Amino acid sequence: MKTLFFVLLILFSSFEVSSKTECCDFSWKGSTVYFVITDRFCNGDSTNDVNYNRIVDYGSERMNAATFHGGDFKGMLKKANEGYFNDLGVDVVWMTDVYEQIHGWMSGSGSINDFPHYGYHGYYPLDYTQIDKNYGTVAEFRELVDTLHSQGIRVMLGANLKDPGYPTLLDAVQYGFAETGLSEQEAAEHIRDWSYDKFFEGRLEWKGWYDRDWIRMPDENWDENNPLEATLYGMPDYKDESNTPVNIPAFLKKKWKKEGKKNDQWVNPAARPLRNDREWSPMEYLIAWISSWVEEFGIDGFRCDIVENVHINRWKELNESCNEALEKWRKKHPESPASKWTDSFYMTGDYENAGIDYKQDYSDAGFSSMVNFFFPKHGDLDGIVYTWQAYADSIVSNSDWHPFSYLNNSYHRDADMSNMIDCATTLMLSPGVAQIFYGDETGRKLSDARLNVDSNQAFRSDMNWNDIDEELLDHFRRLGNIRKSNPAISVGKQLTLDAHTCVRENNGDKVLIKLYPENGKAMDVKGVFPEGAVVRELYEDNRSTVKEGKLEFPSFKNNVAILKIEP
Repeated sequence: MKTLFFVLLILFSSFEVSSKTECCDFSWKGSTVYFVITDRFCNGDSTNDVNYNRIVDYGSERMNAATFHGGDFKGMLKKANEGYFNDLGVDVVWMTDVYEQIHGWMSGSGSINDFPHYGYHGYYPLDYTQIDKNYGTVAEFRELVDTLHSQGIRVMLGANLKDPGYPTLLDAVQYGFAETGLSEQEAAEHIRDWSYDKFFEGRLEWKGWYDRDWIRMPDENWDENNPLEATLYGMPDYKDESNTPVNIPAFLKKKWKKEGKKNDQWVNPAARPLRNDREWSPMEYLIAWISSWVEEFGIDGFRCDIVENVHINRWKELNESCNEALEKWRKKHPESPASKWTDSFYMTGDYENAGIDYKQDYSDAGFSSMVNFFFPKHGDLDGIVYTWQAYADSIVSNSDWHPFSYLNNSYHRDADMSNMIDCATTLMLSPGVAQIFYGDETGRKLSDARLNVDSNQAFRSDMNWNDIDEELLDHFRRLGNIRKSNPAISVGKQLTLDAHTCVRENNGDKVLIKLYPENGKAMDVKGVFPEGAVVRELYEDNRSTVKEGKLEFPSFKNNVAILKIEP
């Protein structure tokens, strides 16, 4: 065993550590990202819970599966000020889209329509130029972003170039783009036997919604097997391939005129000049609207939705526009600590069944990663070291690309919830980005929406502030702060010693990770740490001196030991 460690050390020391890897400064490629559905996180202001004549309470948790639940910027700010994100070691807060959402409901579970589905998650945009009132005001959003920046935390939002939100009965009544035969109050109520498909049959007669120069519809003869033409889930699809100038849809102009100055506190100031017709294609409007949020608030990155369904050149244009906007914001706000940051605007994306494979075309378009759907989610400590090796090797192979891994997210609740301690260990010690979905760290449970046909809504239950699993939260916090303080863990080169042991090194910073360490048994570290070195076990904060190539610690906790020479 001693000989093996010596040989491995020689091999490991011959690795050339990339000079591009940052040692102590922030690095996107090794960040810890906290993904939060704003509406479900924390209600800091109950006065903004109901807006646009939406109905939020249908009398049961199942029926309220996809209504707005009250989470807002003030609630997030409260938790930021309490140090919640910093205590987790979080580098980035990824918030669901803040843009104003469709006002009405869509049928839950498709044609079955067993519950009303609103845009609480930010995926059904109505107006990209202003904030949805359910989340808060421009001033509140600015304070939240500025506070996170002051804590050294970057902010990500979502960006979607694929489709607008569905047209709904309520929006049709409010803006007059389709005849419904309903009053506004009737259109606001969930109608169980209403059919979206039937409503859409008359869309050729609609006046003032997106016209055919803007979007393609499911009734047209498109190749549904071509992701660049497919109208997913019956949603209207922006014609991102078009370079033909279009006017802004009449319903948006009507909306802005109707609102007037009374909506100023929700309008993005940088987007206001973009409310006039230009000689622009649909994508030029959309890219300008989306990047205006970067220019106004200093947003640091986007998670882009369904990237393979949009032409790559459009993502490149968005990336270039956002980098220009971020540079403008930094120059305009020299008082902010975020103005001193030099990293480029960050883009990751959802690409169906993506892993950690390098996508050259998307890298050239400005992406640094794709969300990794294949990270193991069962807390298998017997095989994770080899997965880590592959991830570490991928970072070494491509300096401009890295894994972006998660246990759960808004569409996938895949982790073994009975084994979240070990699941957290596999994620938080993984090379590349580690994304925590809100409530993974607290034992947030599924809601009764699991009984609906569309059970995915149950993944998005309210944050469990009154029922926190304190042991699990403590585990996430320990690992998050160890990860943040030791960049070798997230961006270092790995040498696998055995099925439960590996060494990571970055710019001379070396960490040994041991899974299933045995209480009361000396640990062999010959060839890893020099004789006489004082080594700290970071998880339990114990110290031991290397004697005859071995270390002894009083005990270990949660099946993990993380060792580093005491400076």
